[in-house]
Amino acid sequence: MQNENQHKYTNKLINEKSPYLLQHAHNPVDWYPWGGEAFSRAVAEDKPVFLSIGYSTCHWCHVMERESFEDEEVAEVLNKHFVSIKVDREERPDIDHIYMAVCQAITGSGGWPLTIFLTPDKKPFYAGTYYPKQDRMGMQGLLPLLKRVAHVWNTDKDGMMHSGNRMTQLIRHETGVYTEAEVSKDDLHKAFSSLKDDFDGIYGGFGRAPKFPTPHNLFFLLRYWRLAKEDFALEMVEKTLDSMYRGGIYDHIGFGFSRYSTDRKWLVPHFEKMLYDNALLAIAYLEAYQATKNERHAEVARQIFTYILRDMTAPEGGFYSAEDADSEGVEGKFYVWTVHEVKRVLGDEAGEKYCKLFDITHEGNFEGHSIPNLINNTLSDSEKIFVEECRLKLFDFREKRVHPYKDDKILTAWNGLMIAAMAIGGRILDEERYTSAAEKAVRFIETNLMRNDGRLLARYRDGESNFPAYVDDYAFLIWGLIELYETTYSPEYLQKAVRLNRDLLKLFWDQANGGLFIYGSDAEQLILRPKEIYDGATPSGNSVAALNFLRLARLTGDHELETIAQQQFKAFGGSIRRAPESYSFFLTAIMFAQTAAREIVLVSGKSGGGVDPMLDVIRGYFMPFTVTLLYSDITDELKTVVPFVENYKAVDGKATAYVCENFGCRAPVTDSTQFREILQQ
Repeated sequence: MQNENQHKYTNKLINEKSPYLLQHAHNPVDWYPWGGEAFSRAVAEDKPVFLSIGYSTCHWCHVMERESFEDEEVAEVLNKHFVSIKVDREERPDIDHIYMAVCQAITGSGGWPLTIFLTPDKKPFYAGTYYPKQDRMGMQGLLPLLKRVAHVWNTDKDGMMHSGNRMTQLIRHETGVYTEAEVSKDDLHKAFSSLKDDFDGIYGGFGRAPKFPTPHNLFFLLRYWRLAKEDFALEMVEKTLDSMYRGGIYDHIGFGFSRYSTDRKWLVPHFEKMLYDNALLAIAYLEAYQATKNERHAEVARQIFTYILRDMTAPEGGFYSAEDADSEGVEGKFYVWTVHEVKRVLGDEAGEKYCKLFDITHEGNFEGHSIPNLINNTLSDSEKIFVEECRLKLFDFREKRVHPYKDDKILTAWNGLMIAAMAIGGRILDEERYTSAAEKAVRFIETNLMRNDGRLLARYRDGESNFPAYVDDYAFLIWGLIELYETTYSPEYLQKAVRLNRDLLKLFWDQANGGLFIYGSDAEQLILRPKEIYDGATPSGNSVAALNFLRLARLTGDHELETIAQQQFKAFGGSIRRAPESYSFFLTAIMFAQTAAREIVLVSGKSGGGVDPMLDVIRGYFMPFTVTLLYSDITDELKTVVPFVENYKAVDGKATAYVCENFGCRAPVTDSTQFREILQQ
């Protein structure tokens, strides 16, 4: 804890673990964390609640804090007329989801910081995002808004309470109504057409500016390419991955991707780096490499993992959440260069050459400085050697700068995504250290983010775990465990996935209407209990869970899980059919369900040997609609979750492959060349 004597003000956030809440612990605003104490005070003092939601690496959250929450005039109004609550959206996605829906309903848009006015019984009556302190350039100012709300509360409280009730009823209706429908192959074609129409053929990606990576669009397109034999789907993936790598959104000195690009060319990023973006992008590059054998994709994935293992991994094995866009109060300062700096590090001749390759100029391409990029250059093999030598020197120089703030909380959901990415990387790139990192992160979660009764928790930081895990935590971690099983073939990971999946259904499944709620039946019950299916910055928990259900059904033979997935498809089908491109990860699950099922069972030979050549064959192909099992009759462990596997035997004591499609199995093969020929058919 900071020494409170060094600060003029200290509020109740000082006892929290969230880096975001701690950033506001010395504001003059009398902040409370979300909880009973704050709302009890609001009731007792008959005051409205000022709710502010953000996260630690949010640039505009920092701006609003500097302009308003550190300002004594604003604080005086808040402290006199409101009970003020701060929420970290990454700790409480349930709260954030509900009140973001309110903001979108009232204003037509959303974002962070999220600003909500509530009645003491948590019902919203007004909402917005960022406000400057005073009215400015057509923007409403926070201070005059606070004074108006306080005045109306004191003169027409009944009207505000009525508005809160009406808004709550509206949001309950809008978030609780889904139209049942069957999703067909026509909807897959419609999603492809929409992405094709939105594709930027010059710079890759979709839409204009700002541009987001949205890796799950690329997952969908890779599967659509495989299924529909549509070459342009693959072209869109390759163009987008190549353009993002070339752009300034990629950190060419220290590796890893920023959150999004503010321009069409991927040149100027919003400089924050998020764990989930880098996990999902690593998977996209790995799958593209597997599909095309383009070494550039493999190299980008390796570089992402280098960044994560170097800068974003706790000594105990969990992965940190994010790095800020700002350093020394300036966005991007850590990442940009001048010609003078580069030459000082590399010398005049090498510096001149490096600057020419990476668009570092005296004029600059970002506020008088330069963001290194390869938008207009392709490196030759000899230049790659030169660039790597320069990069190492520039990296060492950059390390001496003031670093952006690192949000070192460990979130189960985002760790699940990185576990999946590292496991896939270990498998496709044959890199044991990636697999080991995924396994270590699983052990961290089991040790630190699981209660004694097995209930998963959402957040760990500074020795404390808290918040019952949400649907994303369960779904993403189960995904990671499935990938770890298909990389290591250690039955324990499949066992863990099955157990967590059982808990997921018990805590989150809507028995009446199908689908999974955001928060569990045993968690704090808010003004409504929504479900999320939109695949936004990350895929939705429902989307990932649907694919998990299908993969686990094929891996274990538990076909009830297929029925549950079909119930999800039907429950949300109406929403998906209206705009299928908005549910691209959900569509990957639907494609998996609609495709001829293929299972591969490998049985190891005598003493568990001889199976490696066949594993090499599997790892060399992009087979998104296939599941694989590895069985050795030396151990019975796999039979506890896959009872049918004991029917498979090694032929003549040799490693044997069984390929089953459309509920029928081919004759077993013991020759890896023959096995390869079968998979190519």
